[in-house]
Amino acid sequence: MLKLSGVIITYNEERNIERCLKSLMGVVDEIIVVDSYSTDKTKAICQKFNVIFIEQKFLGYVEQKNFSLKQANYNHIVSLDADEVLSEILKKSIINLKKHWEFDGYYCNRLNNFCGQWIKYSDWYPNKKIRVFDRTKVFWDGHLVHESISFKNESSKIGYLEGDIFHYTYQTYSEFNLKTEQFSTLSAQSYFELGKKAPVWKIVCNPTWAFFKAYFLRLGFLDGFNGFIICVQTANITFLKYSKLRELYKNEAT
Repeated sequence: MLKLSGVIITYNEERNIERCLKSLMGVVDEIIVVDSYSTDKTKAICQKFNVIFIEQKFLGYVEQKNFSLKQANYNHIVSLDADEVLSEILKKSIINLKKHWEFDGYYCNRLNNFCGQWIKYSDWYPNKKIRVFDRTKVFWDGHLVHESISFKNESSKIGYLEGDIFHYTYQTYSEFNLKTEQFSTLSAQSYFELGKKAPVWKIVCNPTWAFFKAYFLRLGFLDGFNGFIICVQTANITFLKYSKLRELYKNEAT
């Protein structure tokens, strides 16, 4: 029977980390926490559990996650963020893999909790992520934002697990606004470094399409007021991203 390593990166996650660790207990055979020198109670909480706690200066999301994979003692990985939890169905699906591992990696659906409400529509569900994988076959990839698992071999086979990852995302509107501002800044910088452009038509059309797709085509309106807020912010992030990108090009030219 193969063994699994649970891997988490943290920084100031005292609000979330205990819930995350408890969900991994009985599922994985070891838990690795790579912490970027938290200043809150994250370390103290982790030390109450049987985890391997490693402190590492933050290298960037992609680099930090690749570093964390190297710290595991087993090749088969369950990777979670500190604000994520395995559902009971997903726990059973992962435990079954110990006897019947077939693929190089597995998709899991992610169900987001926003301001106390589970969001089941718009672009927020199923929000599938590869979080269970053989580390010898993959690596974390990305550019400033949107880190994701990439496979070393194009012929890699990917499975799909039953159950959800519960993601306790923004719990206040103010927090959502702050993250929108931060995320759009990073996205604009990433696009700038990649050489992407920001013509006026993208600033006008892309946010409009983002809202229409999320609210109407992907049924965001079924999530009520919070669904509306999410879809508006989806458009706003797109608007800010391209506006800030245009500003970066303007500043470069002066």
